[in-house]
Amino acid sequence: MDDFFAKTFYGNTVEQWFYSLLFVLGGILFSKAIYWVFKEVVKKLTAKTKTSLDDALIEAVEKPVVYGIVLTGMWMGFNRLTFPDGFENFMQRALMFVLIFNITWLIVRAIDALIGGILIPLAEKSENTFDDQIIPILRTGAKVLLWIIGIIVALDNAGFDIMALIAGLGIGGLALALAAQDTVKNIFGGVMIFIDKPFKLGDWVVIGGDDGVVDEVGIRSTRIRKLDGRLVTIPNSKFAESSVTNNSAEPDRKVALNLGLVYGTAPDKMELALKILDEIILNNKQDLTDEKLISFNAFNDFSLGILFIYHIKKESDILKTMSKINLDILKRFNENGLEFAYPTQTIYKK
Repeated sequence: MDDFFAKTFYGNTVEQWFYSLLFVLGGILFSKAIYWVFKEVVKKLTAKTKTSLDDALIEAVEKPVVYGIVLTGMWMGFNRLTFPDGFENFMQRALMFVLIFNITWLIVRAIDALIGGILIPLAEKSENTFDDQIIPILRTGAKVLLWIIGIIVALDNAGFDIMALIAGLGIGGLALALAAQDTVKNIFGGVMIFIDKPFKLGDWVVIGGDDGVVDEVGIRSTRIRKLDGRLVTIPNSKFAESSVTNNSAEPDRKVALNLGLVYGTAPDKMELALKILDEIILNNKQDLTDEKLISFNAFNDFSLGILFIYHIKKESDILKTMSKINLDILKRFNENGLEFAYPTQTIYKK
């Protein structure tokens, strides 16, 4: 038996291969045990707490920890073996790169869970909407920065010359910048959105042919939820190049109606029509402002024109208020024998 374990395969004895395999299998089995502990013990304990932060944090670090244990077992098993210098250096650097990559993954997921569990709820409770816009940007920026640092550290430990790599990137930077002009324009457009603040999350905006509520503002693009429920992604550069109408920023909604009565309407009936419109404004003060314009303003081809302008308060339901005003006009005019005109022609024949 001792002779069997003393036999050499690829520069290592059977005993060395056996113990190396034990470390690898031990890492896998231990990772399975840790996964079971997370699932059956830790998650059940965190589910009983009042906060959801610990649940999100455990969910975030679970996979990186399990994979990290497997990689550690592989690392310890590999270090017990002897290989040619070139292959051994390559494997050590590759394992080191993967280990640092896994650690970076763990940190990124933990930071993301902390931001989602602490900062986002605080932003939702505050009345200021600026933090609702800036936190997703900071969240994405933090993850990108951590990944950049992690990859640089991993490449450095894997034996790459980082300074030479950065210098090489500098040489190709001009070509990359030319190829990424649209991306750069969108990023600057996103910066201008945060500086100028033409709108905020939840505002109803109109840009070009897109009309909807701002759902998310990102570094490269902005998402707008259209009135029919569809989500439209608009490059931020478009906001810098086009005019943006922010309907939510209007102090009130101006509504202009051009009403027309038939030419047979008597002067006193016309005066009654103007009085009725004025009364409608007074009867809907809870939804309308005091600003109004009521005028017998035109002798049209087939009607006597009345211009009726009123303003709906910002906090009121615009469509519901418009429907109520229109129904009031129709009802009151019909009750008082005021006949609406429609296109007609009178033909005299000799």
